[in-house]
Amino acid sequence: MKDCHVHTNISYNGISTISEYLEEAKEKNIDEITFTEHYDIQNGRDTLDIDYYLNEYIKYFKDSRAKTNFGLEIDLHKEKLYRISDTIVRYPFDFIVGSFRIDCKKDMLFDSSFFDGYTRHEVYLNYFREVLDNIKAYDNEYDVYSGFDYILRYGEYPEKRINYENYKDILDEILIDLIKKNKGIEINTSGIRYGIDNVHPNINILKRYKELGGKIVTIGSDAHKASNLGCDFDIAINMLQEVGFDEVAVYHKRKPDFVKIKDFTINH
Repeated sequence: MKDCHVHTNISYNGISTISEYLEEAKEKNIDEITFTEHYDIQNGRDTLDIDYYLNEYIKYFKDSRAKTNFGLEIDLHKEKLYRISDTIVRYPFDFIVGSFRIDCKKDMLFDSSFFDGYTRHEVYLNYFREVLDNIKAYDNEYDVYSGFDYILRYGEYPEKRINYENYKDILDEILIDLIKKNKGIEINTSGIRYGIDNVHPNINILKRYKELGGKIVTIGSDAHKASNLGCDFDIAINMLQEVGFDEVAVYHKRKPDFVKIKDFTINH
């Protein structure tokens, strides 16, 4: 099993060390981990010391407990494109996840005023419009997009699901742009841990991605502590098979290598 979205204590919100993840991988028979530390620019300053991250990563590169990959998660904001682009080309990344949490210059994790004065439909539509705007701006800076419906975590609405038909036009635009640029989407299993009752994105978004011609899918736990490594991958794989995918991707040197789902074993 291969977990393609993992944060250590090198990220500002991570808890476990690289070594602790590798020990957990050994216990769970996970044979490959892609570390994806958070990188963003806030108030003009980088949130991650990439040189330090690379030096720490190299210490464990040949560790026998699991194969490791050097990755990154970036928040896609068009006004930060050039600085992010200039930074990432200087490092030997295997994989870069693109995501988006700061909308209308408000971080939904810390600033709930993003939701004030709008209906739920208006909030979600505003969010998807900015997702599309940022995806259109970026190209070579990321490999897969993660978290179409992250906004479900932060809005205090009783229904924790995006109805695809209510946002079909804008979601189709997002998916079509990703497919044209040969970008994949991530099945992020953290939604289960956060009480969303489904992975990100939900099955209807995944189905539409496939219907439109999308072929690249990765699976990541979005773990911030070692005990979350590989969590709920059985749910993700069952969903992929239900939709009709027969393989998942793992990135090395920014290129996808495909693994048949039947070989992507779930170990208990």
